[in-house]
Amino acid sequence: MAGTILLIVHSANREGRVQPLLNSKGYEVEWRCPADGEGLPANPGRYAGVIVFGGVQSANDAPATPFLTQEIDWIHDYVAAGGRYLGICLGGQLLARALGARVAPHLQGLNEIGYFPITPAPAGRDLIPDPLHVYHWHQEGFELPEGAELLAAGKTFPNQAFRHGRSAYGFQFHPEVTPAVVRRWLESSPNHLTRPGAQPREMQLAYLERFDRPLHAWFDRFLDYWLRS
Repeated sequence: MAGTILLIVHSANREGRVQPLLNSKGYEVEWRCPADGEGLPANPGRYAGVIVFGGVQSANDAPATPFLTQEIDWIHDYVAAGGRYLGICLGGQLLARALGARVAPHLQGLNEIGYFPITPAPAGRDLIPDPLHVYHWHQEGFELPEGAELLAAGKTFPNQAFRHGRSAYGFQFHPEVTPAVVRRWLESSPNHLTRPGAQPREMQLAYLERFDRPLHAWFDRFLDYWLRS
């Protein structure tokens, strides 16, 4: 095997896209959920990489939420030591906080819920097609940390992807979400679809048919790039 990737989640849910892709590339995975009291490893250098997923929590729940405070400190130390990191939605916001950047709601109270296009910044032109339609479900966004490169921008939340150093990445969107997960979120949280900026359920399902396959293919290629970084 090529090594083990640590997957950190914030609920009991295990998203269905990342593990099969990593397994197909020869990697094993190990899951941890700090929100359920599972401690983060003291020797993260033994992993080939770390992926931190989203969650209902806010990065601003720290320091009132001890596990998030510990997670931010852990991410800071891991990335400072040169660890390969990918943060998705909340995971990207936690990386931004760990690097000293602010996470905050949209000034007009807008959300991004549904499929929206992102466009590559100059540093991201070799990584991200123009445009790429990605799935979102968030009401907060991150500022760009000092020393980070903006890779992709969006209309509502301008900072959509960044790279810090050689191998730490933060995404504001959800490339890991499968069609089954999209449908589950739509069924479990219909009240979120009334928020300003959210797409209606029918629109999201139509866009799912149109955009999920190219998003999956792009994410597969991105993981290859990330694992070589």
